[in-house]
Amino acid sequence: MILNKVKLLLSGQFMQNVGWLGTAELANRVFRLGTTITLARMFSSQDYGAMAVIYTIFEFANVLTMRGGIGAKIIQADEQYLQGICNTSYWLNWILCGSIFLLQCAAAYPIAKFYNNEQLIFPICTLALMYLMFPLFMVNAALIERENRLKITALCNAMQSFIANSITVALAILGMGVWAIVWSMVLSTPVWIIITWRNNSWRPPKSFSLERLPEVIHFGKNMLGIELLNKVRGNLDYLIIGRLLGMNALGIYYFAFNAGSGITMNVVNALISALYPYLCTVRGDFIQLKTRYFSSFKKIMLIVVPIVSLQSVLAPLYVPIIFGQKWVMAIPILIIICLSVLPRAWAWTNSILLNAVDKTQINLYISIGYTVFFGVSILLAAQWGIFWVAVAVLISNLIFVPISALWTYGYVFNKNKYSDSSLTKA
Repeated sequence: MILNKVKLLLSGQFMQNVGWLGTAELANRVFRLGTTITLARMFSSQDYGAMAVIYTIFEFANVLTMRGGIGAKIIQADEQYLQGICNTSYWLNWILCGSIFLLQCAAAYPIAKFYNNEQLIFPICTLALMYLMFPLFMVNAALIERENRLKITALCNAMQSFIANSITVALAILGMGVWAIVWSMVLSTPVWIIITWRNNSWRPPKSFSLERLPEVIHFGKNMLGIELLNKVRGNLDYLIIGRLLGMNALGIYYFAFNAGSGITMNVVNALISALYPYLCTVRGDFIQLKTRYFSSFKKIMLIVVPIVSLQSVLAPLYVPIIFGQKWVMAIPILIIICLSVLPRAWAWTNSILLNAVDKTQINLYISIGYTVFFGVSILLAAQWGIFWVAVAVLISNLIFVPISALWTYGYVFNKNKYSDSSLTKA
């Protein structure tokens, strides 16, 4: 009986999409393993420092392109407005991405001066070429997700990862240093253009039009705020620990965080990526939306809870074997951080639900409260050391996430408050 229930939970379109995305992520991990080993042997500490700067710049600039918000609006849009929203999104992508390209090139010199490394200037400018490729595939990629064909998305991820990691390894062996990272990111991006165009018939409009701009901006600006706050929460504990407790403490905490949540967060990412288009296709049907959300939530937890539990229990065994005895001191922190993945996964599903029903402004308010509560907790806990910072991460999530999620359920699934007409509004 239990086995049949598990089989039923793991069947259907949602889990098929999860399977494709999970397979792509597994392939990515395999490819990156070879890259990690190569870079460890070929890169100097300065190369690693430059790589950290470049990745940080890319992450924040990528958020400013509103790539996530614009794509999410295409996935969520009503069919009658879809063509206009796609056309508007295409031209808006060019405006934003072109602006980010110019801004990053202009900021390259000040950034290099700030880090006292003028060799960063040309790599930062070269990396900006990626933004001139984004508009060529972003609409097609969003439409593919809208159609729930995440097999194509998974193929793009896997192929880009293979090409990027192959280029990185080859150029690193040739002694190209940080250019190995830059060229791998730039040269692997066209994979998305080729694959999405071959698998989706939408083509760029011939005439300039921003007819649906207010809708896209209204949706996208809230998503931009949410993504920026996610980035802040993702780095706030590092900044506070580095400032108050020193670089040695930060190094131990950083290891524990990545070793404790790296694998599980990749699994969660694959699950969450499949959830959004799955919900958007039925957002106008109250009953179907509720059924799909809670069914998917159960499936996510059915996968995440055993992985987190197993990793937490086995941490004392695998950490010294895989990472070495010097990291044994980080095991208690690693376990706590690993357990924090459970409420964080709940928070992400809650955020996806609000985005799917076009309530991004409420999602933004929740994210602001989440970030403030998280930041204050970390700041107070840092007075007693990195172990208590990890405890604060777990407790702040355990307190805030259930409250915000239960409130959201009452708001979204209460017919008296949230009518079907509000669900179907463009």
